[in-house]
Amino acid sequence: MKIEPINPVIKENLSKDDYKKYEEIGVKLLKDGKVAVCTLAGGQGTRLGHKGPKGTFVVPFTKIVPKTIFEIDSDIISNCFKKYGIWPQWYIMTSNDNDKETQDFFEENNFFDIPKDKIMFFIQGEFPLVYEDGSEVKDKDGKIVTAANGNGGIFKALEDEGILKDMENKAIDYLVTCNVDNILVNPLDEVSLGILEAGNNELCIKSIARTDANEKVGSIVLKDGKCTVIEYIDMPKELLDAKNEDGSLLYSESHFGCNYLKLSLLKRIADEKLPIHEAHKKNDEYGSYIKKEMFIFDGFEKAQHTTDIRVRREDEFAPIKNKEGNDSPKTAIELYERKLK
Repeated sequence: MKIEPINPVIKENLSKDDYKKYEEIGVKLLKDGKVAVCTLAGGQGTRLGHKGPKGTFVVPFTKIVPKTIFEIDSDIISNCFKKYGIWPQWYIMTSNDNDKETQDFFEENNFFDIPKDKIMFFIQGEFPLVYEDGSEVKDKDGKIVTAANGNGGIFKALEDEGILKDMENKAIDYLVTCNVDNILVNPLDEVSLGILEAGNNELCIKSIARTDANEKVGSIVLKDGKCTVIEYIDMPKELLDAKNEDGSLLYSESHFGCNYLKLSLLKRIADEKLPIHEAHKKNDEYGSYIKKEMFIFDGFEKAQHTTDIRVRREDEFAPIKNKEGNDSPKTAIELYERKLK
């Protein structure tokens, strides 16, 4: 296996002419209804001390009225309508754990004034939890315990739940996937859409520059000539530490979960079996067990042509994952409100 650094398109370094060219292409895609957004929202707000789907967590802004994460995400869809007079299709991937609660929440909030037919919910698959000896974990009633199959479960779920067929029927060419908890995510970015279309890409991955060699983020690299993401725990330390002549990190491109995929690629990945990764877990109820999951980026190597687009961290990355410390509501609010100025 040969790993090499990828050469990104750095958005802020585009010439004025290129920026305008790509922007115009992206605007046309949006106006023609060729782009849909898919929010990965299968998680619960447990790590935030919040009971319920993570998207229902209220972000306690200080300079604007507090909003739930779902409301912040809905603003992206509404703003597109305000700018271009068209509602982009919004797909929301839930899990068995939170699907009903999520759909009820949208009903209670009148779908944030987005036409109801422009929002479709679908449920990702599950894997059974297993013990180290391979036996299945069962609850006190003898029922096999399952858990969501990871963000890589999106591809089969898109097919099984009829989303790919819906895209085809609506002549949607591109799907932008993003994580529910990044309140600065910019999926309907006209320039990135323009780069995607103009370059005849099946996939564009947005990246941010790694802060240092020890940052716990996936690295976007070329593996045997194909663009993919390697998790930080699997990336050789000598590569993480490698530097260019100017002292910058050689492997600097970090994946933060915003991906632009062509319908043809989605169909192809849906027919493939992705690798299954195992995470060793432990809790009071089941003891030590293994949770199986798939990663979305394991499908990226199936793309015929991929471009990595580097954006500024402060513009597009403000995740809410932890109750306190890094990637907490406090740090995300600071980044979000700073951009409002």
